[in-house]
Amino acid sequence: MKILNVLLSTAVLGLALTTATFAQTSPSAPYTDTTCGSWQGDTWTPNGSCTGNVKRHARIEGTITIVKGHLVTVQQSTGAIVIDDTPALSNQFTGKVAVGRRIVAHGYWDGSNFYATIITTLSPSS
Repeated sequence: MKILNVLLSTAVLGLALTTATFAQTSPSAPYTDTTCGSWQGDTWTPNGSCTGNVKRHARIEGTITIVKGHLVTVQQSTGAIVIDDTPALSNQFTGKVAVGRRIVAHGYWDGSNFYATIITTLSPSS
């Protein structure tokens, strides 16, 4: 019985350490724009407080064609891009995310994924 308890405890500890390691390296780790800079109109202005692996900021504009949970497909003239709007939802900077809405998504690239931190409505004159 004592051996069974030791084996079970070792298995649980191993699973806990694996889970903790995965959580620390997950690509969806929280990121806050204001820590590293701010948007001045449509231009990203870094504040110099972030060093090392700073996210590449960008803006995407187009028309929402699909919404599936936190993933939003935006149609542009050159093709479609799927963005993750989780940071914008957390910041409450999205407005209504609906098919047909013309948007500008400000955010950052993390690898090949775009994370929107702010979503605004594209003006009709654009």
